[in-house]
Amino acid sequence: MARFEAIYEIMEYIDDELIICNIGFPSRELYEINDRDENFYMIGSMGLASSIGFGLALARDDKDIVVIDGDGSLLMNMGSLVTIFANKPRNLTWIVIDNGAYGSTGNQDTYAQKLDLVDIAKSVGFKNSYNFSEINLKEIIGSDDASFIVYKTEPGNSKAPIIDLDPITIKNRFMKAIEK
Repeated sequence: MARFEAIYEIMEYIDDELIICNIGFPSRELYEINDRDENFYMIGSMGLASSIGFGLALARDDKDIVVIDGDGSLLMNMGSLVTIFANKPRNLTWIVIDNGAYGSTGNQDTYAQKLDLVDIAKSVGFKNSYNFSEINLKEIIGSDDASFIVYKTEPGNSKAPIIDLDPITIKNRFMKAIEK
C-alpha cells in the first residue's frame, strides 16, 4: 500500500476533526482525497506538523486534532515526542506514515527503516502507541489521551497535483474552521 491509500483510509474515519498534514506530497495527496477547511496543509516546514498540532491541541482542547506526519519529519523533530508526551494533550492523535523514505525530496531512505517507531513512542511513555493495523482509529481519536500511531506503507508518491491555494488562503480558511 502506498501513502495515498493510507491517507484515503485515514480520512474515512474523519468527521469534524482538525487535521495538520505534513509538507509536500502528503499535503498534496490529502488535498486531492478530501480538501476541507479543517485541513491545514504544511508548506515548507518539515518536521513541524507535530509541533503545530500540539500547540493547536493545547489551544483548542475542545476539538480533536489529528496530525498526519511522515517518518522523515518525525526523525527531524524527535524532541516533539518527548514534549507531546510530557504535556499529554488528551485530544491529539499523531499518525506517522512510515514509508522509510523522504517522499517529497526524491524517496531517499530514512533511518526509520532500522527503527520501530511504536516502540520508541512507548519508551518515551505513550501508552496509546500502536500500529494502524491494530486499532480502530475512530476509537483512538475519541479516547481521552494523546495517541501515537504508525501506518506502514511502501515508498512512492502519487500524481497528486500541486495545491492551488496560496498559503494565506490555507491559513485564513483554517483559522475560520478553528473558530467554529
